[in-house]
Amino acid sequence: MAERLVTLLSAEQIGERVRELGQKITKDYQDRFLVLVIVLKGSFVFGADLARAIDLRDCRIDFLGTRSYGEGTSSSGVVQITHDLSRPIDGQDVLIVEDIVDTGLTIAHLLDLLRTRKPRSVRICSLLHKPARAKVEVKIDYLGFTIEDRFVVGYGLDFAERFRNLPFIGVVECDGTR
Repeated sequence: MAERLVTLLSAEQIGERVRELGQKITKDYQDRFLVLVIVLKGSFVFGADLARAIDLRDCRIDFLGTRSYGEGTSSSGVVQITHDLSRPIDGQDVLIVEDIVDTGLTIAHLLDLLRTRKPRSVRICSLLHKPARAKVEVKIDYLGFTIEDRFVVGYGLDFAERFRNLPFIGVVECDGTR
């Protein structure tokens, strides 16, 4: 089967929205020490761009690895922690940076997990939200874009570890030929 990518969000659209989110986060955390927790692997591109758009000197970046998709296009519903935080977050303001919230299961699990570590606050920043797939309602404090229920790739998001390096977000379409 031949594949083609259809652009859903251009690199320019994403860049502008990331700058807007960075400005809002900067304003909201201007008098606080912020810990950005970037969820691997899908959020690494968004997290890097967002971190550069946040104008705070008191900001630390950490990573949390999860897996819930495997090789398929739908969440298994089972969240595995593949990489834990490198330092404690007790008493600190934490912002979870996620690529996409669809079912809400992964982010709800992460919220529960991080709250056991006694942070001062925990909020969510997600580049994408797919409300049509929600199984658990979660509050997204900073949201890039709401999208339809389509499987998207690029800008860190993958399909079987492919397409993460694309500068835009697209939809993979198969035309049925080889």
